[in-house]
Amino acid sequence: MSNFPADILIIDDERQIRRLLNLTLTGAGYHVRECENGQLGLSETALKRPDAIILDLGLPDINGLEVLKQLREWTQVPILILTAWDREDEKVDALDAGADDYLTKPFSGRELLARLRVMLRRNRPDREPSVFRLGPIVVDLSSRRVEKGKEEIHLTSKEYGILRLLLLHQGKVMTHRQLLREIWGPQHEEDTHYLRVHIAHLRQKLGIPIRKPHYPRGIRPGLQNCGGWSRVALVPFLLGWKNSGALSAAAGKYIFHNGWRR
Repeated sequence: MSNFPADILIIDDERQIRRLLNLTLTGAGYHVRECENGQLGLSETALKRPDAIILDLGLPDINGLEVLKQLREWTQVPILILTAWDREDEKVDALDAGADDYLTKPFSGRELLARLRVMLRRNRPDREPSVFRLGPIVVDLSSRRVEKGKEEIHLTSKEYGILRLLLLHQGKVMTHRQLLREIWGPQHEEDTHYLRVHIAHLRQKLGIPIRKPHYPRGIRPGLQNCGGWSRVALVPFLLGWKNSGALSAAAGKYIFHNGWRR
């Protein structure tokens, strides 16, 4: 275990609450940073990578639940919700969106510290990268920015969501139902035409050529090295390949994969 104090980020618009939390946490030996709104909190998390976050839901600029959802797109840092809202549905929504724990105001300093210790104790180091390089394309999940060369590629929320999911599941098979459920919701699991349309647009914006796969002898159909994209081969449907063995459209399975598969 590190000898350095854990770095805790407070995202709360109430100055008195931030001051109380700061005194409580520094008194317990933690290093504390403060942000008064959601946008500053998102930026500070991306730049400083805190060990845990205490997040208020009632922020002035961005709803705290939306801040939580954006953070969970790229990091698994422990997040404790601290808010005056005490309705059951709000608690459930926050926990379902990825919060690790929930504490209502007014709160006990001892309980807060105990919950924080539990979160830190069970947390695994966040080793997942937030920046992915796909040949000439760079995807930064922390800033939600996609660039080709030095030019930004503007994606819709759905196009970005598809790309993010595939990047976070490199080397794993994903069915079209999984993608549809994650991005459009469980009521759209059979609407595969949604994927076809958005994948076509995404492929065009990323500048990925559509080509028939050529399989060298001994290489299993489904994945191939394609020029500048050799380090991370893209899924067959993203490249526009209709017949690709085990990853056929009939199976509805798509995959990011590093290198060749034998």
